[in-house]
Amino acid sequence: MTFEQGLAFTILVATILMFALDKLRYDLVALLSLSAGVLAGLVPPDKAFHGFSDPVVVVVAAALVVSAGIERSGIIERLMKPLSALKSPDALIGTLVALVMVLSAFMKNIGALAIFIPLSVRLARAGGIPVSQILMPLSFASLLGGVMTLIGTSPNIIVSRVRLELTGKAFTMFDFTPVGVGICLAGIGFLTFAWRVLPRDRQGSSGDKGFRIEDYLAEVRIEAHSPLIGATVADLEQLFSGGAVTVAAIIRDQGHRYVPGGHWEFSESDVLVLEGDPMALKPLLDQAGLVLMGGGGLGSEDTTVMEAVVMPNSPLVGSSAVRSAMRRRHGMALLAISRGGRHMIERLRQTEFMAGDVLVVEGNGEALPGTLAQLGCLPLGQKAMPASGKSAWLPVGIAFAAMLSVAVGVMPVAPAFFLAAVAMVLLGCLPLRGAYEAIHWPIIILLGALIPISDSMKSTGASDLLAGWLALAASQVPVPMALGLVLLASMLLAPFLHHAATVLLMGPVAAGMAVKLGLAVDPFLMAVALGAASDFLTPIGHQCNTLVMGVGGYRFGDYWRLGLPLSVIVLVSGTLLILTFWPI
Repeated sequence: MTFEQGLAFTILVATILMFALDKLRYDLVALLSLSAGVLAGLVPPDKAFHGFSDPVVVVVAAALVVSAGIERSGIIERLMKPLSALKSPDALIGTLVALVMVLSAFMKNIGALAIFIPLSVRLARAGGIPVSQILMPLSFASLLGGVMTLIGTSPNIIVSRVRLELTGKAFTMFDFTPVGVGICLAGIGFLTFAWRVLPRDRQGSSGDKGFRIEDYLAEVRIEAHSPLIGATVADLEQLFSGGAVTVAAIIRDQGHRYVPGGHWEFSESDVLVLEGDPMALKPLLDQAGLVLMGGGGLGSEDTTVMEAVVMPNSPLVGSSAVRSAMRRRHGMALLAISRGGRHMIERLRQTEFMAGDVLVVEGNGEALPGTLAQLGCLPLGQKAMPASGKSAWLPVGIAFAAMLSVAVGVMPVAPAFFLAAVAMVLLGCLPLRGAYEAIHWPIIILLGALIPISDSMKSTGASDLLAGWLALAASQVPVPMALGLVLLASMLLAPFLHHAATVLLMGPVAAGMAVKLGLAVDPFLMAVALGAASDFLTPIGHQCNTLVMGVGGYRFGDYWRLGLPLSVIVLVSGTLLILTFWPI
Protein backbone atom coordinates (compact mmCIF):
# COMPACT_ATOMS: atom_id res chain seq x y z
CA MET A 1 0.00 0.00 0.00
CA THR A 2 1.41 3.37 -1.02
CA PHE A 3 1.27 6.52 1.09
CA GLU A 4 -1.38 8.05 -1.20
CA GLN A 5 -3.51 4.91 -0.93
CA GLY A 6 -3.22 5.07 2.85
CA LEU A 7 -4.42 8.68 2.79
CA ALA A 8 -7.32 7.72 0.53
CA PHE A 9 -8.38 4.90 2.87
CA THR A 10 -8.07 7.21 5.89
CA ILE A 11 -10.39 9.78 4.31
CA LEU A 12 -12.77 7.01 3.23
CA VAL A 13 -12.97 5.46 6.71
CA ALA A 14 -13.40 8.89 8.34
CA THR A 15 -16.19 9.73 5.89
CA ILE A 16 -18.00 6.45 6.56
CA LEU A 17 -17.72 6.98 10.32
CA MET A 18 -19.12 10.50 10.09
CA PHE A 19 -22.02 9.25 7.96
CA ALA A 20 -22.70 6.43 10.44
CA LEU A 21 -22.53 8.64 13.55
CA ASP A 22 -25.02 11.06 11.96
CA LYS A 23 -23.79 14.02 13.99
CA LEU A 24 -23.46 16.23 10.89
CA ARG A 25 -25.71 16.51 7.86
CA TYR A 26 -24.61 14.26 5.02
CA ASP A 27 -23.96 17.15 2.63
CA LEU A 28 -21.62 18.77 5.18
CA VAL A 29 -19.83 15.44 5.64
CA ALA A 30 -19.33 15.26 1.88
CA LEU A 31 -17.90 18.80 1.80
CA LEU A 32 -15.51 17.95 4.65
CA SER A 33 -14.42 14.83 2.77
CA LEU A 34 -13.75 16.87 -0.38
CA SER A 35 -11.82 19.45 1.65
CA ALA A 36 -9.67 16.70 3.17
CA GLY A 37 -9.02 15.25 -0.29
CA VAL A 38 -7.86 18.61 -1.62
CA LEU A 39 -5.66 19.36 1.41
CA ALA A 40 -4.11 15.88 1.23
CA GLY A 41 -3.28 16.36 -2.45
CA LEU A 42 -5.48 13.49 -3.60
CA VAL A 43 -7.88 15.80 -5.46
CA PRO A 44 -6.14 18.38 -7.69
CA PRO A 45 -7.42 21.90 -6.88
CA ASP A 46 -8.41 22.51 -10.51
CA LYS A 47 -10.62 19.38 -10.40
CA ALA A 48 -12.13 19.91 -6.96
CA PHE A 49 -15.44 21.17 -8.34
CA HIS A 50 -15.69 19.05 -11.47
CA GLY A 51 -18.24 16.90 -9.69
CA PHE A 52 -20.80 19.69 -9.76
CA SER A 53 -20.68 19.76 -13.57
CA ASP A 54 -20.96 15.99 -13.86
CA PRO A 55 -23.96 14.76 -15.92
CA VAL A 56 -25.12 12.72 -12.91
CA VAL A 57 -25.76 15.92 -10.96
CA VAL A 58 -27.66 17.43 -13.89
CA VAL A 59 -29.82 14.33 -14.29
CA VAL A 60 -30.73 14.15 -10.60
CA ALA A 61 -31.63 17.87 -10.41
CA ALA A 62 -33.59 17.82 -13.68
CA ALA A 63 -35.47 14.65 -12.74
CA LEU A 64 -36.58 16.30 -9.48
CA VAL A 65 -37.96 19.28 -11.42
CA VAL A 66 -39.78 17.05 -13.92
CA SER A 67 -41.25 15.01 -11.04
CA ALA A 68 -42.44 18.20 -9.35
CA GLY A 69 -44.19 19.28 -12.54
CA ILE A 70 -46.09 15.99 -12.73
CA GLU A 71 -46.96 16.15 -9.04
CA ARG A 72 -48.24 19.72 -9.31
CA SER A 73 -50.54 18.88 -12.22
CA GLY A 74 -52.77 16.80 -9.95
CA ILE A 75 -53.39 14.35 -12.78
CA ILE A 76 -52.39 11.35 -10.67
CA GLU A 77 -54.91 12.14 -7.91
CA ARG A 78 -57.67 12.50 -10.49
CA LEU A 79 -56.83 9.15 -12.07
CA MET A 80 -56.88 7.47 -8.64
CA LYS A 81 -60.52 8.30 -7.85
CA PRO A 82 -61.80 4.79 -8.78
CA LEU A 83 -59.70 3.30 -5.97
CA SER A 84 -62.39 4.28 -3.46
CA ALA A 85 -64.48 1.39 -4.80
CA LEU A 86 -61.99 -1.18 -3.46
CA LYS A 87 -63.29 -2.62 -0.19
CA SER A 88 -60.85 -5.45 0.55
CA PRO A 89 -57.73 -4.29 2.46
CA ASP A 90 -55.56 -6.72 0.48
CA ALA A 91 -56.93 -5.45 -2.83
CA LEU A 92 -56.56 -1.81 -1.80
CA ILE A 93 -53.02 -2.12 -0.46
CA GLY A 94 -51.93 -4.35 -3.34
CA THR A 95 -53.30 -1.89 -5.89
CA LEU A 96 -51.72 1.12 -4.18
CA VAL A 97 -48.38 -0.69 -3.94
CA ALA A 98 -48.44 -1.53 -7.65
CA LEU A 99 -49.41 2.02 -8.65
CA VAL A 100 -46.70 3.59 -6.50
CA MET A 101 -44.14 1.24 -8.07
CA VAL A 102 -45.17 2.19 -11.60
CA LEU A 103 -45.12 5.91 -10.83
CA SER A 104 -41.75 5.66 -9.05
CA ALA A 105 -40.21 4.15 -12.16
CA PHE A 106 -40.77 7.39 -14.07
CA MET A 107 -40.42 10.09 -11.41
CA LYS A 108 -38.39 10.43 -8.23
CA ASN A 109 -39.63 8.00 -5.59
CA ILE A 110 -40.02 10.69 -2.91
CA GLY A 111 -42.32 12.63 -5.26
CA ALA A 112 -44.38 9.56 -6.11
CA LEU A 113 -44.81 8.73 -2.44
CA ALA A 114 -45.77 12.32 -1.58
CA ILE A 115 -48.59 12.16 -4.14
CA PHE A 116 -50.00 8.97 -2.62
CA ILE A 117 -49.78 9.81 1.11
CA PRO A 118 -52.87 12.09 1.32
CA LEU A 119 -54.81 9.78 -0.98
CA SER A 120 -53.84 6.71 1.07
CA VAL A 121 -54.82 8.39 4.34
CA ARG A 122 -58.30 9.13 2.98
CA LEU A 123 -58.73 5.61 1.57
CA ALA A 124 -57.48 4.02 4.80
CA ARG A 125 -59.98 6.07 6.81
CA ALA A 126 -62.83 5.15 4.48
CA GLY A 127 -61.88 1.47 4.51
CA GLY A 128 -61.32 1.19 8.24
CA ILE A 129 -57.62 0.35 7.82
CA PRO A 130 -55.10 1.72 10.33
CA VAL A 131 -52.82 4.21 8.60
CA SER A 132 -49.84 2.48 10.20
CA GLN A 133 -50.53 -0.63 8.13
CA ILE A 134 -50.69 1.10 4.76
CA LEU A 135 -47.96 3.75 4.60
CA MET A 136 -44.83 1.66 5.18
CA PRO A 137 -45.73 -0.74 2.34
CA LEU A 138 -46.13 2.30 0.09
CA SER A 139 -42.73 3.67 1.13
CA PHE A 140 -41.06 0.35 0.35
CA ALA A 141 -43.00 0.14 -2.92
CA SER A 142 -41.64 3.53 -3.99
CA LEU A 143 -38.09 2.28 -3.39
CA LEU A 144 -38.70 -0.92 -5.36
CA GLY A 145 -40.37 0.91 -8.24
CA GLY A 146 -37.38 3.18 -8.68
CA VAL A 147 -35.11 0.29 -9.67
CA MET A 148 -37.06 -0.35 -12.89
CA THR A 149 -35.61 2.52 -14.96
CA LEU A 150 -32.49 4.63 -15.23
CA ILE A 151 -34.16 7.77 -13.82
CA GLY A 152 -36.21 6.05 -11.13
CA THR A 153 -33.55 6.27 -8.44
CA SER A 154 -30.19 7.96 -7.94
CA PRO A 155 -28.19 4.69 -7.58
CA ASN A 156 -29.15 3.70 -11.14
CA ILE A 157 -28.04 7.08 -12.50
CA ILE A 158 -24.71 6.95 -10.64
CA VAL A 159 -23.93 3.33 -11.52
CA SER A 160 -24.54 4.21 -15.16
CA ARG A 161 -21.78 6.83 -14.83
CA VAL A 162 -19.44 4.17 -13.39
CA ARG A 163 -20.14 1.91 -16.36
CA LEU A 164 -19.53 4.78 -18.80
CA GLU A 165 -16.09 5.41 -17.30
CA LEU A 166 -15.18 1.71 -17.33
CA THR A 167 -16.54 0.62 -20.70
CA GLY A 168 -17.23 3.84 -22.59
CA LYS A 169 -20.95 3.06 -22.69
CA ALA A 170 -23.57 3.97 -20.09
CA PHE A 171 -26.64 1.95 -19.17
CA THR A 172 -29.72 2.89 -21.21
CA MET A 173 -33.11 3.95 -19.92
CA PHE A 174 -34.59 0.45 -19.70
CA ASP A 175 -31.53 -1.73 -19.07
CA PHE A 176 -32.69 -1.99 -15.46
CA THR A 177 -36.25 -2.98 -16.36
CA PRO A 178 -36.05 -6.81 -16.59
CA VAL A 179 -34.50 -7.17 -13.14
CA GLY A 180 -36.59 -4.32 -11.72
CA VAL A 181 -39.91 -5.74 -12.92
CA GLY A 182 -39.09 -9.12 -11.41
CA ILE A 183 -38.17 -7.51 -8.09
CA CYS A 184 -41.37 -5.46 -8.12
CA LEU A 185 -43.56 -8.48 -8.83
CA ALA A 186 -42.01 -10.28 -5.87
CA GLY A 187 -42.49 -7.14 -3.78
CA ILE A 188 -46.16 -6.82 -4.73
CA GLY A 189 -46.79 -10.43 -3.78
CA PHE A 190 -45.16 -9.91 -0.39
CA LEU A 191 -46.48 -6.46 0.55
CA THR A 192 -50.08 -7.23 -0.49
CA PHE A 193 -50.38 -9.64 2.44
CA ALA A 194 -47.46 -8.89 4.79
CA TRP A 195 -48.83 -5.50 5.91
CA ARG A 196 -50.51 -7.41 8.75
CA VAL A 197 -47.20 -7.66 10.65
CA LEU A 198 -47.26 -3.89 11.22
CA PRO A 199 -48.82 -2.46 14.42
CA ARG A 200 -52.52 -1.62 14.33
CA ASP A 201 -52.71 0.50 17.47
CA ARG A 202 -50.62 3.54 16.56
CA GLN A 203 -53.45 5.56 15.01
CA GLY A 204 -56.40 4.86 17.30
CA SER A 205 -59.39 2.72 16.42
CA SER A 206 -60.29 2.16 12.82
CA GLY A 207 -63.73 3.51 13.49
CA ASP A 208 -62.54 7.08 14.02
CA LYS A 209 -64.63 9.61 12.14
CA GLY A 210 -61.56 11.61 11.21
CA PHE A 211 -57.93 11.04 10.56
CA ARG A 212 -56.31 10.67 13.95
CA ILE A 213 -52.66 10.74 14.98
CA GLU A 214 -51.79 10.01 18.59
CA ASP A 215 -48.93 11.45 20.60
CA TYR A 216 -49.54 15.05 19.54
CA LEU A 217 -48.24 17.73 21.86
CA ALA A 218 -49.98 21.05 22.42
CA GLU A 219 -49.00 23.81 24.83
CA VAL A 220 -51.71 25.68 26.78
CA ARG A 221 -51.92 28.18 29.66
CA ILE A 222 -54.40 28.17 32.55
CA GLU A 223 -56.28 31.48 32.74
CA ALA A 224 -57.52 33.16 35.93
CA HIS A 225 -61.14 32.09 35.39
CA SER A 226 -60.33 28.45 34.60
CA PRO A 227 -62.22 25.77 36.57
CA LEU A 228 -58.99 23.77 36.53
CA ILE A 229 -57.45 25.97 39.24
CA GLY A 230 -57.26 23.74 42.30
CA ALA A 231 -58.18 20.64 40.27
CA THR A 232 -55.74 17.77 39.80
CA VAL A 233 -54.05 16.23 36.79
CA ALA A 234 -56.33 13.21 37.16
CA ASP A 235 -59.38 15.50 37.06
CA LEU A 236 -58.32 17.00 33.72
CA GLU A 237 -57.50 13.66 32.16
CA GLN A 238 -60.73 11.95 33.19
CA LEU A 239 -63.43 14.53 33.92
CA PHE A 240 -62.61 17.21 31.37
CA SER A 241 -61.16 15.25 28.43
CA GLY A 242 -62.59 11.79 28.99
CA GLY A 243 -59.15 10.23 28.64
CA ALA A 244 -58.53 11.74 25.19
CA VAL A 245 -55.81 14.06 26.50
CA THR A 246 -53.05 13.48 29.06
CA VAL A 247 -50.79 15.97 30.82
CA ALA A 248 -47.22 15.29 29.67
CA ALA A 249 -45.65 18.15 31.63
CA ILE A 250 -46.35 21.24 33.73
CA ILE A 251 -44.20 24.36 33.31
CA ARG A 252 -44.15 26.70 36.31
CA ASP A 253 -41.73 28.37 38.76
CA GLN A 254 -40.07 30.61 36.17
CA GLY A 255 -39.89 28.05 33.39
CA HIS A 256 -39.06 24.86 35.28
CA ARG A 257 -40.57 21.77 33.71
CA TYR A 258 -42.10 18.96 35.79
CA VAL A 259 -43.56 15.58 34.89
CA PRO A 260 -46.60 15.55 37.20
CA GLY A 261 -48.34 12.78 39.08
CA GLY A 262 -52.10 12.41 39.03
CA HIS A 263 -52.45 14.19 42.39
CA TRP A 264 -50.75 17.43 41.30
CA GLU A 265 -52.99 20.52 41.54
CA PHE A 266 -53.12 23.24 38.89
CA SER A 267 -52.48 26.92 39.57
CA GLU A 268 -53.19 30.08 37.61
CA SER A 269 -50.66 30.73 34.80
CA ASP A 270 -49.44 27.13 34.75
CA VAL A 271 -48.37 26.11 31.26
CA LEU A 272 -49.45 22.56 30.39
CA VAL A 273 -47.98 20.32 27.73
CA LEU A 274 -50.94 18.20 26.64
CA GLU A 275 -50.63 14.98 24.70
CA GLY A 276 -53.37 13.27 22.73
CA ASP A 277 -55.96 13.64 19.98
CA PRO A 278 -55.95 17.16 18.48
CA MET A 279 -59.68 16.85 17.81
CA ALA A 280 -60.23 16.85 21.60
CA LEU A 281 -58.38 20.16 22.06
CA LYS A 282 -61.17 22.54 21.01
CA PRO A 283 -63.81 21.31 23.49
CA LEU A 284 -61.18 21.05 26.21
CA LEU A 285 -60.07 24.66 25.67
CA ASP A 286 -63.66 25.91 25.88
CA GLN A 287 -64.62 23.75 28.84
CA ALA A 288 -61.50 24.20 30.98
CA GLY A 289 -60.66 27.83 30.27
CA LEU A 290 -57.34 27.15 28.57
CA VAL A 291 -55.51 29.28 26.01
CA LEU A 292 -53.21 27.91 23.32
CA MET A 293 -49.69 29.27 23.59
CA GLY A 294 -48.64 31.16 20.48
CA GLY A 295 -52.00 32.86 19.98
CA GLY A 296 -54.84 32.19 17.64
CA GLY A 297 -58.01 30.58 18.81
CA LEU A 298 -59.60 27.61 17.13
CA GLY A 299 -62.93 27.95 15.49
CA SER A 300 -62.60 31.34 13.79
CA GLU A 301 -64.71 31.51 10.65
CA ASP A 302 -61.81 32.52 8.40
CA THR A 303 -59.29 30.05 9.79
CA THR A 304 -58.85 26.32 9.46
CA VAL A 305 -56.80 23.65 11.19
CA MET A 306 -54.75 21.37 8.97
CA GLU A 307 -52.28 18.51 9.40
CA ALA A 308 -49.13 18.46 7.31
CA VAL A 309 -45.93 16.40 7.08
CA VAL A 310 -42.53 18.11 7.11
CA MET A 311 -40.80 16.98 3.91
CA PRO A 312 -37.05 16.18 3.91
CA ASN A 313 -36.24 19.28 1.84
CA SER A 314 -38.36 21.64 3.95
CA PRO A 315 -36.66 24.83 5.17
CA LEU A 316 -38.31 24.12 8.53
CA VAL A 317 -36.01 21.15 9.20
CA GLY A 318 -33.64 22.11 12.01
CA SER A 319 -35.66 25.24 12.79
CA SER A 320 -38.50 25.83 15.27
CA ALA A 321 -41.75 27.76 15.40
CA VAL A 322 -39.95 30.62 17.13
CA ARG A 323 -36.86 30.76 14.89
CA SER A 324 -38.89 30.46 11.69
CA ALA A 325 -41.29 33.20 12.88
CA MET A 326 -44.11 30.91 11.85
CA ARG A 327 -46.90 33.17 13.06
CA ARG A 328 -45.44 36.58 12.20
CA ARG A 329 -43.91 35.71 8.83
CA HIS A 330 -46.24 32.99 7.56
CA GLY A 331 -49.52 33.80 9.30
CA MET A 332 -50.09 30.43 10.92
CA ALA A 333 -49.93 29.08 14.45
CA LEU A 334 -48.39 25.76 15.48
CA LEU A 335 -50.89 23.84 17.60
CA ALA A 336 -49.30 20.41 17.96
CA ILE A 337 -46.54 18.07 16.79
CA SER A 338 -46.46 14.30 16.27
CA ARG A 339 -43.12 12.58 15.86
CA GLY A 340 -43.20 8.89 15.06
CA GLY A 341 -44.82 7.81 18.32
CA ARG A 342 -42.04 9.41 20.37
CA HIS A 343 -42.80 10.97 23.74
CA MET A 344 -41.70 14.63 23.56
CA ILE A 345 -41.77 16.81 26.67
CA GLU A 346 -39.93 19.92 25.47
CA ARG A 347 -41.54 23.29 24.89
CA LEU A 348 -43.61 23.20 21.73
CA ARG A 349 -42.46 26.48 20.20
CA GLN A 350 -38.79 25.68 20.86
CA THR A 351 -38.96 22.15 19.43
CA GLU A 352 -36.74 21.73 16.37
CA PHE A 353 -38.63 20.31 13.43
CA MET A 354 -37.44 17.09 11.82
CA ALA A 355 -38.27 15.51 8.48
CA GLY A 356 -41.34 13.32 8.90
CA ASP A 357 -42.86 15.36 11.75
CA VAL A 358 -46.61 15.83 11.48
CA LEU A 359 -47.68 19.36 12.39
CA VAL A 360 -51.13 20.60 13.32
CA VAL A 361 -51.28 24.24 12.22
CA GLU A 362 -53.96 26.92 12.12
CA GLY A 363 -54.17 29.64 9.50
CA ASN A 364 -56.27 31.34 6.86
CA GLY A 365 -58.37 28.71 5.14
CA GLU A 366 -57.57 29.84 1.60
CA ALA A 367 -53.90 30.66 2.08
CA LEU A 368 -52.86 27.79 4.36
CA PRO A 369 -52.32 25.07 1.71
CA GLY A 370 -50.12 27.39 -0.35
CA THR A 371 -48.17 28.48 2.72
CA LEU A 372 -47.53 24.87 3.70
CA ALA A 373 -46.36 24.04 0.18
CA GLN A 374 -44.00 27.03 0.27
CA LEU A 375 -42.55 25.70 3.54
CA GLY A 376 -42.02 22.23 2.07
CA CYS A 377 -44.84 20.58 4.03
CA LEU A 378 -47.29 18.04 2.62
CA PRO A 379 -50.93 18.68 3.69
CA LEU A 380 -52.83 15.56 4.71
CA GLY A 381 -56.29 16.97 4.01
CA GLN A 382 -58.25 16.85 0.79
CA LYS A 383 -56.32 18.16 -2.20
CA ALA A 384 -58.07 20.25 -4.80
CA MET A 385 -58.36 18.47 -8.12
CA PRO A 386 -57.29 20.39 -11.19
CA ALA A 387 -59.85 21.39 -13.77
CA SER A 388 -60.19 18.83 -16.52
CA GLY A 389 -58.37 19.73 -19.67
CA LYS A 390 -55.36 19.07 -21.82
CA SER A 391 -53.07 21.22 -19.67
CA ALA A 392 -53.12 18.66 -16.86
CA TRP A 393 -51.55 16.10 -19.21
CA LEU A 394 -48.82 18.46 -20.43
CA PRO A 395 -46.24 17.56 -17.72
CA VAL A 396 -46.80 13.87 -18.40
CA GLY A 397 -46.26 14.48 -22.11
CA ILE A 398 -43.03 16.38 -21.46
CA ALA A 399 -41.67 13.60 -19.25
CA PHE A 400 -42.68 10.95 -21.80
CA ALA A 401 -40.94 12.86 -24.60
CA ALA A 402 -37.74 13.04 -22.54
CA MET A 403 -37.78 9.32 -21.78
CA LEU A 404 -38.57 8.43 -25.39
CA SER A 405 -35.71 10.56 -26.71
CA VAL A 406 -33.31 8.75 -24.38
CA ALA A 407 -34.73 5.31 -25.13
CA VAL A 408 -34.38 5.66 -28.92
CA GLY A 409 -30.95 7.26 -28.67
CA VAL A 410 -31.84 10.77 -29.87
CA MET A 411 -29.86 12.33 -27.01
CA PRO A 412 -28.22 11.34 -23.71
CA VAL A 413 -30.23 11.37 -20.50
CA ALA A 414 -28.69 14.56 -19.05
CA PRO A 415 -29.60 16.97 -21.87
CA ALA A 416 -32.95 15.24 -22.43
CA PHE A 417 -34.11 15.78 -18.86
CA PHE A 418 -32.50 19.21 -18.64
CA LEU A 419 -34.61 20.30 -21.63
CA ALA A 420 -37.67 18.67 -20.06
CA ALA A 421 -37.11 20.62 -16.84
CA VAL A 422 -36.78 23.88 -18.79
CA ALA A 423 -39.96 23.04 -20.72
CA MET A 424 -41.84 22.49 -17.46
CA VAL A 425 -41.09 26.09 -16.47
CA LEU A 426 -41.53 27.72 -19.89
CA LEU A 427 -44.89 26.04 -20.53
CA GLY A 428 -46.28 26.96 -17.12
CA CYS A 429 -46.33 23.49 -15.58
CA LEU A 430 -44.17 24.72 -12.72
CA PRO A 431 -43.21 28.24 -11.60
CA LEU A 432 -39.52 29.07 -11.60
CA ARG A 433 -39.51 29.31 -7.84
CA GLY A 434 -41.17 25.91 -7.65
CA ALA A 435 -38.44 24.45 -9.84
CA TYR A 436 -35.72 25.69 -7.49
CA GLU A 437 -37.67 24.42 -4.48
CA ALA A 438 -38.13 21.00 -6.10
CA ILE A 439 -34.38 20.40 -6.23
CA HIS A 440 -33.13 18.73 -3.07
CA TRP A 441 -29.92 20.71 -2.76
CA PRO A 442 -28.24 18.56 -0.06
CA ILE A 443 -28.13 15.57 -2.45
CA ILE A 444 -26.72 17.82 -5.19
CA ILE A 445 -23.98 18.98 -2.79
CA LEU A 446 -23.30 15.39 -1.73
CA LEU A 447 -22.92 14.18 -5.30
CA GLY A 448 -20.79 17.11 -6.42
CA ALA A 449 -18.47 16.74 -3.42
CA LEU A 450 -18.09 12.95 -3.41
CA ILE A 451 -17.57 12.41 -7.13
CA PRO A 452 -13.97 13.81 -6.93
CA ILE A 453 -13.35 11.63 -3.85
CA SER A 454 -14.58 8.56 -5.73
CA ASP A 455 -12.32 9.50 -8.65
CA SER A 456 -9.35 9.89 -6.27
CA MET A 457 -9.91 6.35 -4.99
CA LYS A 458 -9.46 5.16 -8.57
CA SER A 459 -6.55 7.45 -9.48
CA THR A 460 -4.52 6.42 -6.41
CA GLY A 461 -5.21 2.74 -6.99
CA ALA A 462 -7.06 2.42 -3.67
CA SER A 463 -10.17 1.04 -5.39
CA ASP A 464 -8.09 -1.59 -7.21
CA LEU A 465 -6.38 -2.56 -3.96
CA LEU A 466 -9.69 -2.98 -2.16
CA ALA A 467 -11.11 -4.84 -5.16
CA GLY A 468 -8.14 -7.22 -5.02
CA TRP A 469 -8.79 -8.02 -1.38
CA LEU A 470 -12.46 -8.66 -2.08
CA ALA A 471 -11.64 -10.75 -5.16
CA LEU A 472 -9.34 -12.93 -3.07
CA ALA A 473 -12.15 -13.56 -0.60
CA ALA A 474 -14.77 -14.03 -3.33
CA SER A 475 -12.64 -16.57 -5.17
CA GLN A 476 -13.28 -18.99 -2.33
CA VAL A 477 -17.05 -19.05 -2.88
CA PRO A 478 -19.32 -19.84 -5.87
CA VAL A 479 -19.87 -17.00 -8.33
CA PRO A 480 -23.59 -16.52 -7.47
CA MET A 481 -22.65 -16.15 -3.82
CA ALA A 482 -19.98 -13.57 -4.68
CA LEU A 483 -22.60 -11.56 -6.57
CA GLY A 484 -25.01 -11.89 -3.67
CA LEU A 485 -22.36 -10.69 -1.23
CA VAL A 486 -21.85 -7.51 -3.29
CA LEU A 487 -25.61 -6.91 -3.27
CA LEU A 488 -25.73 -7.56 0.49
CA ALA A 489 -22.78 -5.26 1.21
CA SER A 490 -24.44 -2.42 -0.70
CA MET A 491 -27.71 -3.08 1.09
CA LEU A 492 -26.03 -2.92 4.50
CA LEU A 493 -24.00 0.20 3.72
CA ALA A 494 -26.93 2.24 2.39
CA PRO A 495 -28.60 2.98 5.77
CA PHE A 496 -25.37 4.36 7.22
CA LEU A 497 -23.99 6.10 4.16
CA HIS A 498 -26.32 7.79 1.72
CA HIS A 499 -27.53 5.54 -1.11
CA ALA A 500 -25.70 7.78 -3.58
CA ALA A 501 -22.49 7.62 -1.55
CA THR A 502 -22.82 3.85 -1.38
CA VAL A 503 -22.78 3.57 -5.17
CA LEU A 504 -19.87 6.01 -5.53
CA LEU A 505 -17.89 3.82 -3.11
CA MET A 506 -19.04 0.32 -4.07
CA GLY A 507 -19.41 0.77 -7.85
CA PRO A 508 -15.70 1.01 -8.78
CA VAL A 509 -14.75 -1.57 -6.14
CA ALA A 510 -17.31 -4.14 -7.33
CA ALA A 511 -16.32 -3.56 -10.97
CA GLY A 512 -12.64 -3.99 -10.10
CA MET A 513 -13.42 -7.19 -8.21
CA ALA A 514 -15.27 -8.59 -11.24
CA VAL A 515 -12.32 -7.79 -13.54
CA LYS A 516 -9.85 -9.52 -11.21
CA LEU A 517 -12.11 -12.58 -11.07
CA GLY A 518 -12.40 -12.63 -14.86
CA LEU A 519 -16.15 -12.02 -14.71
CA ALA A 520 -18.49 -9.59 -16.48
CA VAL A 521 -18.70 -6.16 -14.88
CA ASP A 522 -22.37 -5.41 -15.57
CA PRO A 523 -23.92 -7.95 -13.14
CA PHE A 524 -21.87 -6.56 -10.26
CA LEU A 525 -22.81 -2.98 -11.10
CA MET A 526 -26.46 -4.03 -11.20
CA ALA A 527 -26.04 -5.64 -7.78
CA VAL A 528 -24.55 -2.45 -6.35
CA ALA A 529 -27.39 -0.29 -7.69
CA LEU A 530 -30.09 -2.67 -6.47
CA GLY A 531 -28.54 -3.04 -3.02
CA ALA A 532 -28.05 0.70 -2.54
CA ALA A 533 -31.67 1.37 -3.52
CA SER A 534 -33.07 -1.28 -1.15
CA ASP A 535 -32.99 0.32 2.29
CA PHE A 536 -35.91 -1.22 4.16
CA LEU A 537 -34.43 -1.57 7.65
CA THR A 538 -34.34 1.96 9.06
CA PRO A 539 -36.33 5.21 8.88
CA ILE A 540 -33.17 7.27 8.32
CA GLY A 541 -31.45 5.65 5.35
CA HIS A 542 -33.88 6.94 2.75
CA GLN A 543 -36.14 10.00 2.65
CA CYS A 544 -39.22 7.93 1.79
CA ASN A 545 -38.92 5.94 5.02
CA THR A 546 -38.42 9.16 6.98
CA LEU A 547 -41.45 10.78 5.37
CA VAL A 548 -43.94 8.13 6.53
CA MET A 549 -42.53 7.77 10.05
CA GLY A 550 -44.52 10.59 11.62
CA VAL A 551 -47.74 10.03 9.66
CA GLY A 552 -47.74 6.32 10.40
CA GLY A 553 -46.64 6.73 14.02
CA TYR A 554 -43.81 4.27 13.42
CA ARG A 555 -40.94 3.57 15.77
CA PHE A 556 -37.44 2.64 14.69
CA GLY A 557 -37.95 -1.08 15.30
CA ASP A 558 -41.16 -1.25 13.26
CA TYR A 559 -39.15 -1.07 10.03
CA TRP A 560 -37.54 -4.43 10.76
CA ARG A 561 -40.91 -6.19 10.94
CA LEU A 562 -41.64 -5.62 7.28
CA GLY A 563 -38.19 -4.61 6.04
CA LEU A 564 -36.13 -7.63 7.07
CA PRO A 565 -38.14 -10.28 5.18
CA LEU A 566 -38.43 -7.93 2.20
CA SER A 567 -34.65 -7.44 2.22
CA VAL A 568 -34.17 -11.22 2.11
CA ILE A 569 -36.62 -11.45 -0.81
CA VAL A 570 -34.74 -8.73 -2.71
CA LEU A 571 -31.37 -10.34 -1.95
CA VAL A 572 -32.36 -13.80 -3.17
CA SER A 573 -34.60 -12.84 -6.09
CA GLY A 574 -32.29 -9.99 -7.12
CA THR A 575 -29.27 -12.28 -7.31
CA LEU A 576 -31.17 -14.83 -9.40
CA LEU A 577 -32.67 -12.21 -11.71
CA ILE A 578 -29.33 -10.50 -12.32
CA LEU A 579 -27.73 -13.84 -13.17
CA THR A 580 -30.62 -14.57 -15.55
CA PHE A 581 -30.64 -11.30 -17.49
CA TRP A 582 -26.96 -10.34 -17.14
CA PRO A 583 -24.85 -13.46 -17.71
CA ILE A 584 -21.76 -13.42 -15.58
